[in-house]
Amino acid sequence: MKRGLIFILLAGAVLLGTARLSFGQWFVDLENGAVLSGYNDVAIPRDIGTRFSLSEELKTDPAYFFRLRAGYQWKSKHTVSVLVAPLTLRAAGTLDRPIFFYEELFPAGTPLRGRFKFNSYRLTYRYDFIRKGRWQVGAGLTAKLRDAAIKIEGGGLSSTKTNLGFVPLINLRVFWQFHDRWGLLLEGDGAVAKQGRAEDFLLALQWKVKDNLSLKFGYRILEGGADVEEVYNFSLLHYLSAGLTFTF
Repeated sequence: MKRGLIFILLAGAVLLGTARLSFGQWFVDLENGAVLSGYNDVAIPRDIGTRFSLSEELKTDPAYFFRLRAGYQWKSKHTVSVLVAPLTLRAAGTLDRPIFFYEELFPAGTPLRGRFKFNSYRLTYRYDFIRKGRWQVGAGLTAKLRDAAIKIEGGGLSSTKTNLGFVPLINLRVFWQFHDRWGLLLEGDGAVAKQGRAEDFLLALQWKVKDNLSLKFGYRILEGGADVEEVYNFSLLHYLSAGLTFTF
């Protein structure tokens, strides 16, 4: 978490520096709601760890989430933003087979508790190459700092695997204003590599309440994971989202 804060402070300094280049517009975007787990398959280490599901063999409860993005747009086409997106899911249950997870062997029938943490800190630059009529289309790059951890405990045993890493992503945004105050928004980040993949996209209906305030309601999907020697983990998360964007 401390490293994530350092990342945000440095990204904020970049934003302030950018703001001096030319007159533009600041914005703050808040998103929150409920997140539900689809599949969440784990084996740590990949080859000798037991592969099991945090969402099917254990039960993962729905959770509250929030995301906060702050950014700056200039010349109507360039946007730089910083995103803070913490996430923690909790699971519980009993398996009818022994589980070897990271450094511990949990006997069959042990009541288990799991914690899945996936905090994300991102710095994004995007260029809108289409701003014509009712359409806006842009693409850019995102530097993502992933602060992740999976913890399994039960029967007096506990094992936690943490992961802190950098992930480069492609950023995309499409907005269709089909009415003076209503529009359809598709935006997010994604990438595919030999080691794994990541997709994080929101599809939302956006309502312009005032010139500087918009509300949005939609569905976000977060899917992906890694298949490397140290870790096998692929997950799918469903977000029911509501949020607002304020410009100043």
